[in-house]
Amino acid sequence: MPTVVEPATVVDVLLLDYNGVVVDDEPIHFAVLRDLLAVERIELGEEEYLAHYLGRDDRTCIGVAFRRAERPLEPERECALAARKAEWYAESVRAGVPLVPGVREFVREAARTARVGIVSGALRAEIGAGLKEAGIADAVHCVVCAEDVSRGKPDPEGFRLAVARLAGDARTVRAVVVEDSEPGLAAARALGAGIVRLGTGFGGRAAGDADLEWRSFEDHAPRELQPIMREIEPARRA
Repeated sequence: MPTVVEPATVVDVLLLDYNGVVVDDEPIHFAVLRDLLAVERIELGEEEYLAHYLGRDDRTCIGVAFRRAERPLEPERECALAARKAEWYAESVRAGVPLVPGVREFVREAARTARVGIVSGALRAEIGAGLKEAGIADAVHCVVCAEDVSRGKPDPEGFRLAVARLAGDARTVRAVVVEDSEPGLAAARALGAGIVRLGTGFGGRAAGDADLEWRSFEDHAPRELQPIMREIEPARRA
């Protein structure tokens, strides 16, 4: 991904989650995690997934599942299960991953006036493949993924890292976050950015305050984000 370094006084930043915002693949993640846990004799239903797993990275989800089942889980075993889950997911989307309607056109237009970043608990390889399939890899200036942070959402670490990478030496940074899950919304609120809650797929049930609520990107334009762009205080950038 290109790194933005040119000087600017004011920079507008658009931060997008990946799963449920760029690609509509939460049902796939649920199915793969459910099947993985079934092998470990742990049941996972859709309502439980929505309440406790949506918006979290693979290792966190696996750890939560074992804790809820009151089962011990060594770190090495957790890593091995997360790697298997990633393999099963890759196999499930080998023929292609469904895109959120309108995302290609929206992101490409937004990139003309804002610096676009992806902040997700997904793996870098998964994100890279999805951005390429969506036709927006060249419009995204920064990707912050599971491998880049020590604390996933709802901690805002990933968002702050993305803002720091995109801001360059700008004196003022204004940001909007597009999210679909409650952990993501909480992280966006902690960052202090404007928020669009995208109600796609499983994420349509996420609660929480947002400036705008959209079903998808269809029939929406980046200019709608201008009134909710919020300045990020320097202390919150990194």
